[in-house]
Amino acid sequence: MKWQKMPKESDESSKEEQNKIDKDGIENAVETSEEMIRKRIRRNTPSPHRLTPQSSPPRFVSAEELMETAKGVTNMALAHEIVVNSAFQVKPYEPEEGSLERQVKEIMHKAFWDCLESQLHEDPPSYSHAVTLVGEIKETLLSFLLPGQSRLRGQIEEALDLSLIQQEAENRALDISKVAQFIIDMMGTFCAPCRDEDIKQLRKITDIVPLFKSIFAVLDKMKIDMANFAVSSLRPHLLQQSVEYERKKFQEFLEKQPNALDFTKKWLQDTADYVTGGATEGGAACTPNSAQLPLTIHNHAFLRLLKWDHDAESFPETLHMDQARFLEMQQELEQLALVASVLLIVYNSTGEAISGLPGLMERLKKTIKILLAEMHTLSFKADETFAAVAEKLCVELSGCLSQHGFSPFSSDRENTLKGQIVAAKSADNPIRKVIDSRIQTYLLGFLESSAHRSAPALPGGLTPISKELEEIAVKLGRLVTFNKLVYSPFYHKVLQDILKQGESLDV
Repeated sequence: MKWQKMPKESDESSKEEQNKIDKDGIENAVETSEEMIRKRIRRNTPSPHRLTPQSSPPRFVSAEELMETAKGVTNMALAHEIVVNSAFQVKPYEPEEGSLERQVKEIMHKAFWDCLESQLHEDPPSYSHAVTLVGEIKETLLSFLLPGQSRLRGQIEEALDLSLIQQEAENRALDISKVAQFIIDMMGTFCAPCRDEDIKQLRKITDIVPLFKSIFAVLDKMKIDMANFAVSSLRPHLLQQSVEYERKKFQEFLEKQPNALDFTKKWLQDTADYVTGGATEGGAACTPNSAQLPLTIHNHAFLRLLKWDHDAESFPETLHMDQARFLEMQQELEQLALVASVLLIVYNSTGEAISGLPGLMERLKKTIKILLAEMHTLSFKADETFAAVAEKLCVELSGCLSQHGFSPFSSDRENTLKGQIVAAKSADNPIRKVIDSRIQTYLLGFLESSAHRSAPALPGGLTPISKELEEIAVKLGRLVTFNKLVYSPFYHKVLQDILKQGESLDV
């Protein structure tokens, strides 16, 4: 896959366009760009599929980059993302709707396709732009080939011989429909099964310009498919290389900056004090002589990152690349704890009347999650939101009770329930603290369980959020496992020093 920048205009053109912008604003600049682009296209510039506006959008991840990453792990951040994020996928980039970049792109494409259509309707037809497109398609098809597919390579080279196609065009002997049909057949050979319907639709298009437009659209999808296939194929190979590479780079950094582990040491030291002091989540404290103490400290240390004050505390250096992931999980867990707390309050207060009613819990859960969706934004107003949650849930419950022949809530009972729901917004709320503690216990159990042991039992009150909780646990486990693989030598030394210091203090 090749993604090239738009060629720079001449100095004269750039100055002219800048003056236009200064004088008339962005809209006139777009009009000027349209005129310039049309002139350039008519001077036989490449198709717009080779061009992107000069403003720099987020960079595409190409299949070539992925292969280079696999060979040398030259892009540590990309390799790290692929390894720790099982859902990582390459996605196509599209400029924002209404942006200048989007307008320029649309102008370029429209100008090119209008020019192609004009050429094909000339007498005799001109095929210069069509041949250019065939050349680009040929490059793309060849890029899909594996090293050993020499027979297919030969077929493509022979059928899409540009010099021969150009000669046929000059002698008015070119059958462009036949060329397009070969291209579609090749695309059908290379595409993933999910693109079969797209190939089927291509065969129904008879007009050349719409056909070429659609061919490029499907080829773009196939490029993304190929890149994502490369990602899934490379992940196992990247794992070991990435571990070694990240460890080596950190060691080099540590040699230049001897204090580069200060925050990591504090993180582990604070956790060791916490664990040996008897304040562990869901279990008894470990004694200083316990054989499992280093592992216990380490697992609790990772669990503490899900309660981290990112504004006040410095994140451990060994986890900088994953700080955003831990923050995201932390916010998800805070929302889930509130959802579970409110549902526990509702079901404890309402009793058997609603117990087991199909679909009710999911409806209540959906309502709570929607209202709490913005809870980590600056504009979030907790008092108003929880009052709205209480009101909507009481309306839902009243309707449900009436529907199933139960007496509706009395005013006092409804007000009591609303008060309990609103009280859950406080971090010190007893029910919320219980739910939060159970979530921590579940996650710790997940970290402590090995591949040969079953996942920990789900504590009471967490059933409504079990699916989301398991997804977070799996994500957390993946991050922790990879981080331990990379930084285990550093962690081992730090923990050894901490435990030796603890032993000397005990003596």
